[in-house]
Amino acid sequence: MAAALAGGAPAIQVRGVRKVFSGSEGEVLALDGIDLDVEPGELVCLLGPSGCGKSTLLNAIAGFSPPTSGSIVANGRAVTAPGPDRAMVFQEYALFPWMTVEKNVAFGLEMAKVPARERRERVDALLAMLNLREFRDRFPKDLSGGMRQRVAIARVLAIDSPMLLMDEPFGALDALTRRNLQDELLRIWAKLRKTIVFVTHGIEESIYLADRVVVMTYRPGTVKRIVPVTLPRPRDPAAPEFNALKREISQMVMEEQARHAQAEVGGATAD
Repeated sequence: MAAALAGGAPAIQVRGVRKVFSGSEGEVLALDGIDLDVEPGELVCLLGPSGCGKSTLLNAIAGFSPPTSGSIVANGRAVTAPGPDRAMVFQEYALFPWMTVEKNVAFGLEMAKVPARERRERVDALLAMLNLREFRDRFPKDLSGGMRQRVAIARVLAIDSPMLLMDEPFGALDALTRRNLQDELLRIWAKLRKTIVFVTHGIEESIYLADRVVVMTYRPGTVKRIVPVTLPRPRDPAAPEFNALKREISQMVMEEQARHAQAEVGGATAD
């Protein structure tokens, strides 16, 4: 496991986080009173229906969109802006199309002025870890969606942040590719023990991956319940214990989806 922070503090501490967005139609309360701790080396999934604020919370932890009120501490420091200690993986891959796989993975190291020899060694190791060596001279347009996401993950791992923030990174992939990348992520996590916060709308995906699943309410987003997943890895989605947990979490998510539907009907009636 990753070493604990000084005094055994969590890797991430979220306290009373509230987020209000202002627009042409007024203010929208996206998050309201979020409290959450994530331990060093833990893999936590944020789960909930569309509009519950999963990505908003992740962006606040990343420092991209500070909370309106409340506080976030990551790795013992207050989050006020993005930082190299919190690496983000997006659903859209975010690769440079004019760079080869190798150059995409090396980009962050070049920006950090890592010496050329160390840069080559680190990139070579990551290409091997993610089975990308034979694709090192390819461009993103020549890769499948799954391969592009492997490259995006390798590029983030190259800068060796202690924390990975992942915003539905496998959401656009077919089921087989998604499962392969889930297994790849678990293999990397078991080896490197990064702290991972992973946003998903997939109930099965959250149970397959997480140490704990944070189920969020429909807007405004709050923590409905935190569900520990104690099933041994590798996890079998066909196992009775897996499906029992899936039914339990599904019920919570369906309650929030029903609230969402009621809110939409109420809004339409008011209009």
